[in-house]
Amino acid sequence: MEDYQIDSRLIHMLMARLERISADSFWAHRASGVRGALLTMLEKTENGQPIPKFEMKRLAEMGFSILEKATLEKFK
Repeated sequence: MEDYQIDSRLIHMLMARLERISADSFWAHRASGVRGALLTMLEKTENGQPIPKFEMKRLAEMGFSILEKATLEKFK
């Protein structure tokens, strides 16, 4: 259960950061898709449905990658 709480807080933080990517950014559309997929995963988890841990990890990694690229784009 503790792992879920840590993952849940991290995912919520990641979703909030992805939401803040400027709509003018090339990465905004991709961020929106990842946010939607993360939200779906969280809802399933909160409803007691099992989700593959690797899928949540893959989505989180995609989200962090998008954040990094959007940040680099902003400072060019």
